Amino acid sequence: MILYFAADLFWATRIREAAAAAGVSVRPVRNPEMLRARLGDSPVKGMVVDLDAGEAAVDLIKSLRGEPTGAAVKVVAWGPHVEVALLGAAKAAGADAVMARGAFSRRLGEILVELEAGRAVGDEAAD
Repeated sequence: MILYFAADLFWATRIREAAAAAGVSVRPVRNPEMLRARLGDSPVKGMVVDLDAGEAAVDLIKSLRGEPTGAAVKVVAWGPHVEVALLGAAKAAGADAVMARGAFSRRLGEILVELEAGRAVGDEAAD
């Protein structure tokens, strides 16, 4: 299963649609408590995090990395390419890959499939 944290309905819908098309199971997380519950429900292979949510997104990555099973979960964070500090904060918090919104959007289906397979997703700075 892949978890997702989306700042708005637009991205939540895009993620669910891309996952359905790719045959990947996704579930939302909105806060650290929900994250812990999802980690306890079933094996989680990856998480995608929308950095438009600001510090809440970075805190969610930190929460994941603080959980016993969180180290094995691959994390891809995305956000505006002009938010260099926020992108860097996500990487410092433990995101495996950080990319600009445009790159994430273009590769969304592929990213979900890679995460489901347990493969690493590379950083992409271009928007």
